[in-house]
Order: sequence, then structure tokens, then C-alpha cells
Amino acid sequence: MAIEELKSHRSQGIDQIPAELIKGGGRTIGYEIHKLIISVWNKEELLEEWKESIIVPLIRRVIKETSNYRSISLLSTTYKIFSNILLSNLTPYAEEIIGDHLCGFQCNRSTNHIFCICQILEKKWE
Repeated sequence: MAIEELKSHRSQGIDQIPAELIKGGGRTIGYEIHKLIISVWNKEELLEEWKESIIVPLIRRVIKETSNYRSISLLSTTYKIFSNILLSNLTPYAEEIIGDHLCGFQCNRSTNHIFCICQILEKKWE
């Protein structure tokens, strides 16, 4: 499941493994990645390669000033698979703890209720 969620045609990270290679590798590569992830899970320590990233500056506007750049980090493809698995397993627990009253930075939720409360308070104070 996590392998299918990898985005294609993206730059590789430090491992130089494109997502298309892993997706096209079938069960053989999937099994090897599974063994790697189980090994990392049992050791409770990330691989050193997963702790490194390639930082690439991207220009925001045509004007080439240092303030007009933002950076992205290119991560290892196998680390992306591992982090997707963690995310999919932890999300239900996080949603249960957070509940319905905290909406910021959650899927399919917005902070419109804060806007509505502010509007009501402004009208009351007028």
C-alpha cells in the first residue's frame, strides 16, 4: 500500500532509487523493503542514510535574491515508504486523541469555526 502511494517522476534522495523502480519491482523488491523496515522497527533505530537529505534551493520569483528562495529536502525513497506506513498507522490514534474540537492541519477540516466566532464577536461589540 505504501509503495503504491509513492509519487512518480520525482527527484531521488540520497539513495538514488527512483519510485518507479520500486513500483515496477513487484513482489521481490516489496519483500526486500519489508524485511528492511521490519529490521529497522526491531532495532528501534533509523538507518544513517535515512537521517540525511539533499537540500535543493528553489527560486520563488524571477528576481534572484536570497530572500526569494525556498528549499526542499530530497529524502530517501525507502524512508518515504517507512514514514508513510508510520503515518497510516498513527493517524487513527491521533484523530482519536485530538477529537473534533481541534481542526487546524487535519485532512478535510478547516478553521472556519474560528472565523465564524470572530465575526459573531465583532457584531456583538458593534
